[in-house]
Amino acid sequence: MRRDAFERLVVEAMALVPRRFRDEMRNIAIVVEDEPSPELLEEMEIEPPDSLYGLYQGTPITERSWDQGNDLPDRITLYQIPIEEDCDDADDVRAVIGETLIHEIGHYFGLSEDEIEEIEERYWRGETLTEDDE
Repeated sequence: MRRDAFERLVVEAMALVPRRFRDEMRNIAIVVEDEPSPELLEEMEIEPPDSLYGLYQGTPITERSWDQGNDLPDRITLYQIPIEEDCDDADDVRAVIGETLIHEIGHYFGLSEDEIEEIEERYWRGETLTEDDE
């Protein structure tokens, strides 16, 4: 898949993130790279054939101080090659991008792994937030 097509899927997936979360996301860049470096995989203790779909780098908002400012943006990186290698078609790619974004945005908001996993399970079951949740 060409990079521009992959990036369109990222934009589509971001549009599915409830507005109340999107509105609270500040000073964060979402970028696409080909694949994680061998050094990053080693640092994260990920060994082949496993890989990494995405990575949040920054300070979760729950850990920020009131006087924090003028920082470089936090960053969510999506890795196109590992995602595509593990998917059968564009629909699978879209779904994995969505789940990966949910996971990394969860880190941005300071959610625990258990909380993120619960949200991911809801995502895979096709559950959406109700109007009251938004």
